[in-house]
Amino acid sequence: MTSTLDAPTRTVRRWRGRDAWCALAGVVSLALAVGAASTVSVPVNSDLGLVALLPYPFWAGLLLLNIAFVVALRGDAAGPARRSVMIWLIVVLVLVLFGTAAFVTDVPRGEVAFRHLGIADALSRTKGIDPDIDAYFNWPGFFALLATLLGATGLDPVTVALWAPVFNVGLWLMAVAVLTGYLTRDRRRRWLALWIFCLGNWQDQDYLSPQAFGFFLHLVVIALVVGPLAARLPEFRGFKRAALVSWWRRRSAAERRPGHRVGALAVILLLVTAICASHQLTPFMLLIAITALTLSGRVWPSRLPLIIAVVLMFWLVYPASAYLVGHPPLADAGLQLATDANVVDRVSGSAGHVLVVQIRVVLTIVLWALAAVGAVRDWRRGRLDIRVVLLAVTPILLFPAQSYGGEMLIRVSLFALPFIALQACSVLLPAEGSTRPSSRRAVYLALTCFLLALLAVTGRFGNAKYDVFTDGEIDAVAAVQEVAPTGSAIISAANPTPWRSEAYLEHRYRTISNLCLSDLTTATCGPIVYDYARHNAAGAVVILTRSSEASLVLQGTSSARELAELEEWLSVQDGVELVYSNADARAYRVTP
Repeated sequence: MTSTLDAPTRTVRRWRGRDAWCALAGVVSLALAVGAASTVSVPVNSDLGLVALLPYPFWAGLLLLNIAFVVALRGDAAGPARRSVMIWLIVVLVLVLFGTAAFVTDVPRGEVAFRHLGIADALSRTKGIDPDIDAYFNWPGFFALLATLLGATGLDPVTVALWAPVFNVGLWLMAVAVLTGYLTRDRRRRWLALWIFCLGNWQDQDYLSPQAFGFFLHLVVIALVVGPLAARLPEFRGFKRAALVSWWRRRSAAERRPGHRVGALAVILLLVTAICASHQLTPFMLLIAITALTLSGRVWPSRLPLIIAVVLMFWLVYPASAYLVGHPPLADAGLQLATDANVVDRVSGSAGHVLVVQIRVVLTIVLWALAAVGAVRDWRRGRLDIRVVLLAVTPILLFPAQSYGGEMLIRVSLFALPFIALQACSVLLPAEGSTRPSSRRAVYLALTCFLLALLAVTGRFGNAKYDVFTDGEIDAVAAVQEVAPTGSAIISAANPTPWRSEAYLEHRYRTISNLCLSDLTTATCGPIVYDYARHNAAGAVVILTRSSEASLVLQGTSSARELAELEEWLSVQDGVELVYSNADARAYRVTP
C-alpha cells in the first residue's frame, strides 16, 4: 500500500482543510471504537456475538470513519486526498474491524490459534518432522517459519496470536494494493477496492494460520503474473483454428526488460514451493487462477501452469503422501455433498446463530451482485478487464471438488474477494476517468460502506459466544496440563477449547462431539466417553468448558440440559474424580 497507489500521477498535494479534517476524524473514530470495545466484558453470552454487546459509540465511530473515507476519496478535481491520509484511514479501519477482539480481551480468539502455537512449539522441540502425526506435519512450512520467528525474536506467542489478524490483513492489503495497481489506473477505484476488501472480509481466516500466510503469498504471485509476466496480445482475428493458433503464438511479454521477467519467474517458483509446503488448498486455488489467465492469453510464459502443477504434484506424492494415503483428495467430492456440508449443515442451531449465518450469506451475495452489475456496465462501456472476472470466478471451480470440512465456500469467497471488491467499484464510483463522485453519490457510498461494515462485524464476530475465551478457561487448561500424565488422553466437549498450545505431542486430544458423532445423549454418549477414557493406558482428563459447551448448544448439536446430564452421569462413575473447577470449567480425572 505504498507508491503503487499513486504511480500514474506523481503530483505533490499540499495539506488542505479537508485532508486535516479526514485525518482527525480517523483519530476520533479509533478512539470511539477502542473505548467502546474496551467496555465489553467476557464471556459473551449473546447468540449474536459481539454485535449485541458493542455500545453505540463503537457504531458512531464506525459511521464517522466511513464518512471520512468517502470525503477523502471524493477529494477534488485532482483526485482523492493525500496518500498519507488515505493510508491512515485504512489503518484505522483495520484496527477497528480486525482488532476489536484484542481490545475486548487479551486472549486470542479461536481454538485453532492455540493449536497452531502448539504445532510450532512441537517443531522447535523435535529433531525431525514426522508426517504420520497428523495432517499439519505433512504441510509444515508455515509452522517451521513461525517456530523460527518466535525463537529468533523472543516474542510472546500469545501476543503474536492475539494481533495476528491485524498483521495478516495489513499484509493482504499491501499485496492487494500492488495487484490492483496493475489492473486499473484509477486511484479512487484502487482506494475503494481496499476499503471494500476490508468490509467484505467476514471469513475470519486472518488468524495465526497457514491459510492467512498462503493467501498472502497467493496474492503476491497473482500480482507478479498480471504485472511483470503479463502478455502483450496481438490483434484477435476470429475463432478459426488457424487464427487462434496464430494469436496464441504471436503473444509477447508486456515487460520489455528480460531481467525483470526472469526475476519475477524465480520469485514465483520460490513462493509456489512455500505455498505447497504450507497449505493444502491454496496451491489448487493458485493453479486454476493462473491456468485461466494463461488460457485467456494474459500470461506470457505459457508453461507456468505446468511448472506449478509439477511442484504441487511432487509435494503431494512425496512429503504429503503419509496423509493422502488415507485421505484421497477427491474422496468427498460432488456438488450435493459440498452443498450439504457448506450450506445445509451450517444453517442450523439457535435462532441467533442462524441469523448470523444468514447475514454472512447476505453480505457475500450483495458484494457479488455489485460486482456482477459492475462487470456488465464495464462490458457495455468496453472497459471490462477479463483478468478481474477470471480471478473472481475461478475459485468457484473448487467448490464441488472438496467439501473441506464444510469450509470450502468460505475459502472460495475469500479468494474471490479482492477481485469482487475491485469489480464492485464500477458501480459505486463514476466511470473510470470521469470527475469525482457527486455529493448525492458520495452520501449513498458512505451509507453503503457503513451498512457493509455493520454486516461484516456481525458476521465476523458472530461466534464470539464460543470463540472468545475467558481467563477461567485458560486457567483450567493450564491446570489440566499439570495433572495429566504424559500419554494420557485429554477430552473436551468440543473443539472450541484453548488447548494444545503446549505439550502438543505428549497427549491424545479428543472431543466428545467427535467420539459420539451426532448423538450426545447420556445413554449413548456417556459409555462411549467413559470407556475410551478408562481404556487409555495413561488415563484421561475430561475438561468441560463454557465455550465448548456453548458451541454445541449454539450450533444445535446438543442442549444445555443434555450436557448437564452427561456431566452428572460421568462424575459418579468409578475412577472419576473432580480435580479442578471454576466458574467457566470443570476437569475430571479418569484413572485407567
